[in-house]
Amino acid sequence: MDLVLRDVRVIDGTGGASYRADVALDGGRIAAIVREGAGDRPTAARVIDAHGLALSPGFIDMHAHSDLALLRDPSHEAKAAQGVTLEVIGQDGLSYAPVDDRTLAEVRAQIAGWNGGAPGDTAIDFTWRSVGEYLDRLDHGFDGHGIAVNAAYLIPQGTVRMLAMGWDDRPATDAELARMKRLVAEGLEQGAVGLSSGLTYTPGMYASDSELAELCRVVARYEGYYCPHHRSYGAGALQAYEEMVGLTREAGCALHLAHATMNFGVNKGRAPELLALLDKALADGADISLDTYPYTPGCTTLVAMLPSWVSEGGPEAILARLRDDAEAARIRHVVEVEGADGCHGVPMEWDTIEISGVSNPDLAEYVGKTVAQSAAERGEEPWVTARRLLIEDRLGSTILQHVGHEENVRQIMRHRVHTGGSDGILQGAKPHPRAYGTFPQYLGKYVRELGILSLEECVAHLTGRAAARLRLPDRGLVREGYRADLVLFDPETVAAGATFEVPRTLPTGIPHVLIDGRFVIEDGKRTDVLAGRSVRRTPAARG
Repeated sequence: MDLVLRDVRVIDGTGGASYRADVALDGGRIAAIVREGAGDRPTAARVIDAHGLALSPGFIDMHAHSDLALLRDPSHEAKAAQGVTLEVIGQDGLSYAPVDDRTLAEVRAQIAGWNGGAPGDTAIDFTWRSVGEYLDRLDHGFDGHGIAVNAAYLIPQGTVRMLAMGWDDRPATDAELARMKRLVAEGLEQGAVGLSSGLTYTPGMYASDSELAELCRVVARYEGYYCPHHRSYGAGALQAYEEMVGLTREAGCALHLAHATMNFGVNKGRAPELLALLDKALADGADISLDTYPYTPGCTTLVAMLPSWVSEGGPEAILARLRDDAEAARIRHVVEVEGADGCHGVPMEWDTIEISGVSNPDLAEYVGKTVAQSAAERGEEPWVTARRLLIEDRLGSTILQHVGHEENVRQIMRHRVHTGGSDGILQGAKPHPRAYGTFPQYLGKYVRELGILSLEECVAHLTGRAAARLRLPDRGLVREGYRADLVLFDPETVAAGATFEVPRTLPTGIPHVLIDGRFVIEDGKRTDVLAGRSVRRTPAARG
C-alpha cells in the first residue's frame, strides 16, 4: 500500500455512526478499511498515526466562484485548507463558457467583481470558447500539472442567452431558443453536470419560465440538474421558490436550490414555511436538494442591486445610464422607494451594504465601510456615493449585504436535502469570510459549539449528499474502491479562522487533505501538489 492512516475515527459520509479503523490507500483510491479488532492491520510504505483525528470524505463545495481563481492561483489555499476537494463552478447563470469573442468580453466585464478577469486583465489567457475547452484548460492547469482541487461545471444560462440573443429584454424567438437548447446539450455532452441561472442577474433574468423549462428538459435528458439563483430572496421569496419547484417538476428535471436563504426583514422567522414547501414537493416525488453557507450576510456586486432594465444592452449601457442625470434619478427612485428586482424587491437600506472590494485601487478607501458610512464622511446622500462608486469602479465593486437571520440559517441547514456551499467570492480586499471558512465553520461552530447537527450528519451534508446530487459513483464516501479524496481533521479544535474583520485567515484543526491519495495539505501546510482536474459526466441523452 502507498499509505495507511492508523487508528483513525472514520466518519464515512453516509450519516451513520463513526467507527475506528485503519484505512489503507493505494493508487489514488481507498484500498482497504480494517475496523478496529476486525483482522490483520494493513501495512504501507508510509504510516500516519491518526489517533485523535477524524477521517472524512473530501468536502464538496456545491456553490463556488473559483472559475478563474483555479487558473490564477496554484495554491488556492482558501479552499484547499478547508478540506474542499471538489468545487462546483459556473454558478448563478454567469461564467466563461460557452462564449464567442463578443460574449466573453461582456461577461468578463459583468462579473469582474466576482472573479477578476476584467477586459485588460492579462493574468489568464482566455483561449477557450466551448465548455469542453474550458474543462480541458482546467485539466491542463499550471504547466500541465492540473489545479489545486477538482472542479465540476454548470452551464451558465445567462451566458448562453447572451451568446444566443445578446442583452435584449424580450422573449426568445424559436430560432434563438433552439440555439440555446443546442448550446446546453453540447455543454452537457462535453462534461457539464447541469445548468445554472441567476434570475436576479441580467440577461438571464429576462428568460420566462417557459424558456427556462425548455432548457431544463434538455438537462433532464442528460440526467443533470438545474441550479437556479431564483427570482427573489426578499419580497416574494417563497413564491420564487415555489416557481422553481413547479418549473422543474413540469420539465422532469432535478432541482438544486442555490444558497437557499430567507433574507431581509420580510422573511425573519419564515424558514419553516420554505421547508414545508420543500417537504410537500419531496413527498410528491420531486427530486430536490439545496445548499447554504453558515453565515447571515450575503455577498454580490453593487451593480447587481440595480433594476434589471438598467442592464439592457450590457455593461457600457449601464454606465451610460448612470452618467445621465435624468436616468440616474429614475434608477434611484426604483432602488430607494419601490425596491429594485436586483435587490429582491426590497427598498435599499444603505447601512446594510458594505463595500468588500473594488477593482480600481484608487477607491480602496470605500472598502470595509457601508455606503451610508462613506456618504456620511463626505456629507452627501448615499445614492450619490453609490452612483460615483459604480461609475469610477466600472461596475467592479463587490458588497456584503447584512440582511440575513440566524434562526433561518440554523433551521435550513438541518434539512435532510441540505448540502454545503460557500458561495465564496475571492475578489476584493475584504471578502466575505465564507470564502475561507465555510466548512470549518460548520464543523466548529454549528457542530461542536452549538450542536445544531451531529458530526456524522454534518459530514454527510458536506460530502455524500453532495456527491449523490452530482451523481458521482466513486466520490463522497469513505468506502473501499472510492477515490482517496479525504480530509483528516481534529473534531475538538477544527474552526474557521476567517472573520469579517480578518477574512483571509486559514482554518485550524485540519492537518491533512488528500486528493487522489496525494497530500494537498500536509501537517497544516499547502504542498506543491496539483492533483485537481475537471470532474465530468457524459451520459448519453435519453429520449
